[in-house]
This record gives sequence, structure tokens and C-alpha cells, in this order.
Amino acid sequence: MPLKTLRVELLTMTPDPLPLIYAAFRQCYHAGFVADMWPRLLSGEISRDKQAEFVQSVLESGHDSPVEHVSFTFAVEGISRACSHQLVRHRIASYSQQSQRYVDESEMDYILPPAIARIPEARERFEGLMREISQAYRDLKGLLSEHGRAKSANEDARFVLPQAAETKIVITMNCRSLLHFFSLRCCARAQWEIREMALAMLVLCRERLPAIFGAAGARCERLGYCPESERFTCGRYPLRDNGA
Repeated sequence: MPLKTLRVELLTMTPDPLPLIYAAFRQCYHAGFVADMWPRLLSGEISRDKQAEFVQSVLESGHDSPVEHVSFTFAVEGISRACSHQLVRHRIASYSQQSQRYVDESEMDYILPPAIARIPEARERFEGLMREISQAYRDLKGLLSEHGRAKSANEDARFVLPQAAETKIVITMNCRSLLHFFSLRCCARAQWEIREMALAMLVLCRERLPAIFGAAGARCERLGYCPESERFTCGRYPLRDNGA
């Protein structure tokens, strides 16, 4: 029943993402057919720097729907069920999550919140409870098996599993969804676990597509001010001057 830590890997992404986004943007403003310029985009006749400059300038105007044509797929492990419940609230995405119905959790992995880890008494109580829950799960599976439910024991025994239980998930989001996801979940006020995951995903996105994700992150970083109210701001950026 080991303690698990976050791991985020990029599995795949749309090939040639920058030329594709450039072409999609250009089609909105170009009288011709962008398929005719596609070979020039791929060959570099229209340089990647020029493509990036054009894309960034249009994004700054608030026009961002063409970035939906590019998507990223991540594999994530070492997050809790509490974290995945927050994640799947981002609806314009695809998820494939490890099933507690089919995967045996007799040796349940779990996530330990840092705030609990820093307090010895709290950590001892937390880890003791994780052991108790794992034992209860095994006991229930045994009792269910004795009463003819061996093939489906997991689906009922799982009801005792905690939100701390570790899960693994595959996530696909397009760039527009990712930008929105990062704007909310990279914020200092986001829950610590999903923020850690979002920041790890953002690093991978910036490496692969800096023209889109170079300035991505919490809303305050892009805006230069905190869009939250005085009650909720973390103080990292000044509040917006509503009188301006």
C-alpha cells in the first residue's frame, strides 16, 4: 500500500500543430483556400517564426476558436479520486480512468496531502486509517466471495475506498480547453493537487507549442492583474482598477 506521487506524461499531440493553427486562423481572414498554402507552411517557406507571430497577434485580439484544431493527450498517475472529481468537471475533454470496479484495490495506493504530512500526529492517524480501509476492503472481498460474489466483489467492496485512493487517467484536451484549464487550475487559489498537475501539464505544453502556451497559466499572469475580488485575491497581483 505505497504512497504515490504525481507523474504526468505527454502521450501524443496533433502533428504539425503550429502550421495547422496558422492555417485555421488564416482561413478566417484569407480570401483563398488555405489548403493551397499548406505545403508552404510545412516546408518552412512561410517561416515558423512568422506563423507564431501571426497566431500570437490574433490570439491577443481575443479570437481563439481556431486553436481547438490541436489537441494534447496526457497520461497521469499519482492523483487522488478527489483530484479526478475536480478534473472531470472540465467537460470539453475526453477521459479514460482506471476503474475501481475491475481493478483490485486490496493493496490500495493513496495520496497524502502535504499539510497532513507535515504534522506527525496527523500523518500517523491518516496512514493508520488507510491501512484500516485496505483491510476492510480485503475483508469485504473475502466475505462476498464466500457468499458467491467472487467475480463481482470489487464493485461492492470499493464502496469503502476513500477519496485519497490513487487513480490513473488518460486525458485529451484541445488547446482552447487547455488554456481555460490552466487559467483556473494554475491559480494560487486552486486546490493544491490539481494545481500541481496543471503546472506539470503546462510545462509539457510550453515545450511543444510555445506560440500558444508561452503566456498561458493563471489568469492574473496573462492579464497583469487579479480578476478576483478583494475577498478572494491571493495578493500576488494588484486588483483590477474598476475606475480606470
